[in-house]
Amino acid sequence: MKILTCIKPGQLTYGVADMPELLSGNALIKIKRIGICGTDLHAFEGTQPYFSYPRILGHELSGELIDTGGAEGFERGEAVTFIPYYNCGHCIACRLGKPNCCVSIQVCGVHTDGGMAEYMQVPARLLVKGDGLGYDQLALVEPLAIGAHGVRRAGIQKGEFVLVVGAGPIGLGIMEFAQMAGGRVIAADTNSKRLLFCSEKIKVEFTINVKTDDMISRLQELTGGDMPTVVIDATGSQKAINNGFNYLAHGGRYVLVGLQKGELIVSHPEFHKREATLMSSRNATREDFEQVIAAIINGRINPENYITNRVKFNEVADKFESWLNPANGVIKAMVSFGSD
Repeated sequence: MKILTCIKPGQLTYGVADMPELLSGNALIKIKRIGICGTDLHAFEGTQPYFSYPRILGHELSGELIDTGGAEGFERGEAVTFIPYYNCGHCIACRLGKPNCCVSIQVCGVHTDGGMAEYMQVPARLLVKGDGLGYDQLALVEPLAIGAHGVRRAGIQKGEFVLVVGAGPIGLGIMEFAQMAGGRVIAADTNSKRLLFCSEKIKVEFTINVKTDDMISRLQELTGGDMPTVVIDATGSQKAINNGFNYLAHGGRYVLVGLQKGELIVSHPEFHKREATLMSSRNATREDFEQVIAAIINGRINPENYITNRVKFNEVADKFESWLNPANGVIKAMVSFGSD
């Protein structure tokens, strides 16, 4: 079968591998779609934590179920996605119902090889039914679940001002689910085209261009001087994450969905006097996947709005580096295997 491997930062190489020898308890999927995410791009750049090379990238996946692996309720030939965070099931996090941050987690495409391959075996217990959704939609469930999980962590209340920093695919999903939770969303980014997308496509109430606007003054203006009670970072930028502490209301919550390799730098007195809450949000749970699928089925979210670039599998290596350039306006690149 065909595969595409990130050999080292900046190098993607096509190759051929044997068909997976199906292990007990695993299902076999014929990959149909691969969404390119920030994790993949950062791995290509060499800035992704928890990463080692060589690695087959890709964890935003959908495909045709070839072997159910004994999973109840599934049939061969149906369209599926899966939860790409392989958890142990017995550590403290798993026992607390937090498999998304398992002590020995293996994230597909990061710790273990991902889905840039014709076929892939996955734990059958992690299969997610397609419920009639198409391959494009199913490949976008995982990144949207990341956003849904971050919003759930934030505990947004109706009418709260929610600042989302970063209008990439993850940030856009956060904005959508924050609005569903009743939040008044403020989108902040350096890219004016993405901010326009926020306004036009997902109807975000307020936008701020970090390059051209005075963030503090604009936030005070929008919130009547209070500042946002929820700030969610979706940038993965150390500078943006550290700056985010300055935008938080007294008594507010700061949720870090974006991830970077460096240190958090915060004025302890400024943070302390706010009695602020700092939370990380890692991966997602089955509950989040189910929430996303329900939202798509009910028409509350259209993930296909995010797809700006479509390529065939054999074009990925040539196109990949261009997706790193903000000037190219890429929100979500979607890779197709085959003609369907």
